[in-house]
Amino acid sequence: MARSHWKVRGIPGVRLLILLLASGALVPGAARAQIDGAAGQPGQGAPAEDPPEPGRPAEQRDRPIVSDAEFSEALPQLSDDMDAPLEQMAPPAPPLTPVDPIPDAPPLDEAGAEAEIAAPLPPLEQFDTTPIAEPVAANDAAAVEIRYATRVTGLDEIGLDDEFRDLSALEDGDGVAANAAIIGARAREDEGLAVRLMKSIGYYDATATSTLEQTPQGDRPVTATVAAVPGPLYRFGEIRVEADPTVPPTLIADNLKLRTGEPIDAVRVQAAEAAVSVALPQNGYPFAEVGQRDILLDEATRTGDYTLPVTIGPRGRFGAIRTEGDAVFAPGHIDVLTRFDRADLYDSRKVDDLRDALIATSLFSTVSVEPVKTGQTNPDGTEAVDLLVRQVKGPPRTLAAEGGYSTGQGVRAEVSWTHRNLFPPEGALILTGIAGTQEQGASATFRRSNAGRRDRTFQVIASALRSDVEAFTGLTGTLSARVSYDSTPIWQKKLTYAYGVELVGTSEDRFDFARNARERGVYFIAAVPLFAGWDQSDNLLNPTRGWRLKLNLSPETSVRGAARPYARAMVEGTVYQPVTDSIVLAGRARFGTIQGIDRNDLAPSRRYYAGGGGSVRGFGYQELGPRAPDGRPIGGRSFNEFAVEARYRFGNFGIVPFLDAGQVYEESLPQLSRLRFGAGIGGRFYTNFGPMRLDIATPIARKPGESKVALYISIGQAF
Repeated sequence: MARSHWKVRGIPGVRLLILLLASGALVPGAARAQIDGAAGQPGQGAPAEDPPEPGRPAEQRDRPIVSDAEFSEALPQLSDDMDAPLEQMAPPAPPLTPVDPIPDAPPLDEAGAEAEIAAPLPPLEQFDTTPIAEPVAANDAAAVEIRYATRVTGLDEIGLDDEFRDLSALEDGDGVAANAAIIGARAREDEGLAVRLMKSIGYYDATATSTLEQTPQGDRPVTATVAAVPGPLYRFGEIRVEADPTVPPTLIADNLKLRTGEPIDAVRVQAAEAAVSVALPQNGYPFAEVGQRDILLDEATRTGDYTLPVTIGPRGRFGAIRTEGDAVFAPGHIDVLTRFDRADLYDSRKVDDLRDALIATSLFSTVSVEPVKTGQTNPDGTEAVDLLVRQVKGPPRTLAAEGGYSTGQGVRAEVSWTHRNLFPPEGALILTGIAGTQEQGASATFRRSNAGRRDRTFQVIASALRSDVEAFTGLTGTLSARVSYDSTPIWQKKLTYAYGVELVGTSEDRFDFARNARERGVYFIAAVPLFAGWDQSDNLLNPTRGWRLKLNLSPETSVRGAARPYARAMVEGTVYQPVTDSIVLAGRARFGTIQGIDRNDLAPSRRYYAGGGGSVRGFGYQELGPRAPDGRPIGGRSFNEFAVEARYRFGNFGIVPFLDAGQVYEESLPQLSRLRFGAGIGGRFYTNFGPMRLDIATPIARKPGESKVALYISIGQAF
């Protein structure tokens, strides 16, 4: 029989009656016997002893159950008014409020209601499943907002406080939440973060708890605290590598720089394993694989035994080159782009370099290079490893445009159309048009890149150009051929060179001092330009340390009535020295000379000039040097230029104050006298292809007629 504890004091009589009726206490005898029997043994009227109730005190379990008679005697005496009507026993109920009828409701019809119930349900697809849109208050200025403070303990002592705050959900919330539940969720997330960070540096018994505390004072009424307990630090015990022997024998050990007794730091472990996975392919093992580590922790000694399985695979040497896909290059031309010889020990760095060189041709939509096993054994026991080049052609044509502006040279725009593989392999046709305030022209160029050697270029140029510059006006036709070995962003070379031949026919005006007038003459020039460069800088486009040296020499012959041989030469040196991590001092000195010819017999376009963005900034283009009686520059047979910059970089931006100096001389050797100076400041925006440059400069001790301010915009550093 189920037990209930009744509390009947203070209950009005009628309510007590209802309770008793509901509980069965006033059920008639037959019904009570049936209920009691159901609670006892089958077939018996008396109830059996109830099993002990779980959760009930033992002293209560031992008490006898109160019988119905005892329970009835314990009830208080009911009122004598039990025979009165119920409405006299209970307080009067409040009057019912009339309910307004539903507008437009149809009259209740019993037959109609039955017909409506009996009607079939509409098909499911006819139900309107559009959710009922509830109005949402926009820009609710009264939205609840809880501001909280974050407190972290236990992590600063082990050097994890900054890293924790960088990743913390509490910190990421900026101290604001909609309710306390969100703050608690963020705090619990930070508990797990703290534990993960501590375990990552060797505290494998670490724990963390979070609490929320009300702090009525101040503008943050809640403080979320994450308390971290690192526990003991675990260190490496035995370090074991499961791998076959390598050549050299210590190849893996030399790169897996983990030592017994060091803390088990996850970052150092991952870095050491990555070093092994990189070193093996770089030293002849193209198919090596680093397996899953195993660290067995010992709670007694606080150490972890580390095991790393490594599958080294066969040691290999470069074999043949295979191609697959929509071929752009045959294996023979791909071999030209390699920086290794067949039978060299396999090196993944050289494979990556080959892939980069293929991408640099801009002829592929996608290209990949991967090693392939051949099963062929070399005499030294290594395996020949072929390289499989998968090629997918890309668009070979390019339409490009570039433009610039500088004071003295005005606006210059150039548009070019290029087919990079019109004459395979890598035989390009380039058509160019130039339009500007001082230059107009067109040219056609045939260029073969990687001509028999990587980064060696052969090109033939035919051009026609009209020039209207400060020193002269000219109509020039040029036919030239050139072979060059150049540095590229992929492969910056210490030694570069170029040689070629040039045939020029030009009609230019010059000032004739004998007649004291300007006249036009026609010159035919044959030249053999030569170039050599030595580069010890650390970057091709944006050097920060090192030096460069360039030498240009051009034996030439000018024919205007008579042949006059001469030689033009120029030498330039630059140096780059870092002062701090963000400041680099850069300097340049450049000298030029023309030997073997008088200035008046030299075509104006072959003379030296100074001034402008690539020369002495602050002065206009060709503004420095001797002038004719009509005030226009006439150029010289020698010059010198000097420049110094302080390049200060912050992020992707930079500020560059600079000072330039230079002069042009009538003599065949520079005199290092009468130097003119220009000063200014520049801005730099650094991109992945080089810095964009904007320089503003002005002459020092400016003379009448010289530029007040000069502006230069271009790509790349000034030098």
